Amino acid sequence: MMRRIAVLDAPTNLGLRPPTPTSVPGCAKAPGAMRDHGLLARLRARDAGCVTPPRYDPGDWRPGDGVCHAREIADYSVALAERIGAIIDRGEFPLVLGGDCSVLLGSALAMHRLGEAVGGRIGLVFVDGHSDFRHPGNASYVGAAAGEDLALVTGRGQADLAAIEGRRPYFRDIDVVVLGIRAQDEYRLDLQAAGITTRPVPALRAEGAARTAQWAHEQLADCAGYWVHVDVDVLDPAVMPAVDAPDPGGIAFAELEILLAGLVDTPHCLGVELTVFDPDYDPDGSYAAEIVNTVVAGLRPVSAPEAVPPRLLPGAPATPGTPAIPGTPATPAPRRGLDRPRVAADPAPPSGGVAPDAADRPEPVGPPASAGPGLLRRSLPSSLGADGDVDPAVDGDLPHSTADTA
Repeated sequence: MMRRIAVLDAPTNLGLRPPTPTSVPGCAKAPGAMRDHGLLARLRARDAGCVTPPRYDPGDWRPGDGVCHAREIADYSVALAERIGAIIDRGEFPLVLGGDCSVLLGSALAMHRLGEAVGGRIGLVFVDGHSDFRHPGNASYVGAAAGEDLALVTGRGQADLAAIEGRRPYFRDIDVVVLGIRAQDEYRLDLQAAGITTRPVPALRAEGAARTAQWAHEQLADCAGYWVHVDVDVLDPAVMPAVDAPDPGGIAFAELEILLAGLVDTPHCLGVELTVFDPDYDPDGSYAAEIVNTVVAGLRPVSAPEAVPPRLLPGAPATPGTPAIPGTPATPAPRRGLDRPRVAADPAPPSGGVAPDAADRPEPVGPPASAGPGLLRRSLPSSLGADGDVDPAVDGDLPHSTADTA
C-alpha cells in the first residue's frame, strides 16, 4: 500500500530579516516556483492548499525587543499545525513547502500534539547548513526566528514561541539529530553541551549519505516517529546559491537526494518540510528545477507501490535523571537499534572507492499504533497558553553569523 503525499504550501517569510531596508525576503515565492516545475504532478501528490501568512512588516522592531514578528509567527504556527495534523489524520505524508525556517515551529507543534495523542515522543531530523541555535542564553539578543528555530523548538527562548499552548519543549534535546551543519558552526559547542546529536558535513561525507540516514534513524529509535526538516542551504552555494545565507562547505544535490530517500524510507518518518529557497536569486528557474528533481527522487520511497504505511511505535518513557527543561545537564537515553531504512547507495567517493551497498529494511519492531482519522483533531485554547517566563533580551551588538538574522 503506497503512502500518498499531500503538498501544503507555507509561504511565510516572517522569520527573516529584510534583504534591504525597503524589500522583503523572497522565500515566500518558493512554493509557487516549485509547483511551476511540476512538483505535484511528478509526485502524484494531493494538493493540500496553502496556509497564508500574515503580512511581513518588521515595523519599529529594534534589537532587544525579542523575536521580530513573534505574535504573527505564533498565530501562523498554530494554523500550520492544524493543517499538518489534518493531513496526518488522513493517513497521508505531508510535504510542507516553506517559506523560511520558522515553518518548523508549526511542524513542531503538530508533532508534539501527535506525541501526546499516542503516548510517545516524536523526534526531529534537522538537515540544515546552520544550527539555527541562537537564543538569549548564547547571544546578545535575538531577532529572526529563522536563525533561532532549533533553539525555539527545543524550548529555549521566549515563551510565546517556545511554549505555544503551554507545550515546552516541542522536541527534547535527546530526540534531535542535526545533519549538514558546517564544521565551524558557531553554536556547535552549544549543541554538544545540550546533548543534541550532530553530524557535520565532513562526517556526513566520510560516512556517506546513505549510512548517515540509517544512523540518524537509529539515533531516534526510542521515538514513536520523527519529522524531517530540510533547509536547502545545506547544499553548497556552488550548486545552490539561491538562499538568504549561503555558506561554503555544503553537500551536493546527489547527496541530498540519497540522504532524503534514506530518511523517508521507513514508516516512522511522518513528514518533510523544505525551507529557505529564494526564487529572487533564481531568475531562470534552474535552481527550482534542480530542487524539484531532488525532492521527487528523494521522496520516491514514500509513494512507491511497496511503501509501508505510516506506523507509530510506542515511545520509551523518559529515563530517570533526564530533565524536561532544556539547558540543564541530562542523562542521554540509551540508543537501541530498530528497523534500518532501505536507502540508496552513496555515489562512489572521489578517490574511486566502492560505494556501500544499500541496507535492506526488516519489519519494524514493536506493536504498531495507527495515526488514523481524528488523532490530532482537538479544540484549541483561546490563547497561546504562554507560561509567562519570557526570557529577557539584552541590548547589544549581534555576533557575526552567516545564519539568518534580523
